Amino acid sequence: MAAEIPYEQLLEAIGDAILVADEKGVITFWNPAAERIFGFARTEALGQSLDLIIPERLRQRHWEGYRKTMESGRTRYGADLLRVPAVHKDGHALSIAFTVALLVSGEGKVNGIAAVIRDETQRFQEERALRRRVAELEGKTS
Repeated sequence: MAAEIPYEQLLEAIGDAILVADEKGVITFWNPAAERIFGFARTEALGQSLDLIIPERLRQRHWEGYRKTMESGRTRYGADLLRVPAVHKDGHALSIAFTVALLVSGEGKVNGIAAVIRDETQRFQEERALRRRVAELEGKTS
């Protein structure tokens, strides 16, 4: 017999950020890990646009894709890990990796999206430094 899973407790305790946005991109769920990663308290994030964490230069492209996903009911990022820049409350840049799941109403219409997000800023910076070092070393051997 399967044990009952305490979903609410799981969503609150998990180390990755979990956020949910409605069909208009308004944040409706924001767990403690999202608070830690992005710096916004739940009360600051709920009811706000996803623009809260999207760098300004990427917003137009994001919203074009978001609207297309809401209209078509399909996303190419469902199983793929997507790596993109994001922004912290204090304005510093983040590198995040995430997957998304489309949320569907009883009538079969997509009415939101859930994202599971991990902060990969440190890993991204380490990889960039390593690539620079390799390029530097390769330049010395040429």
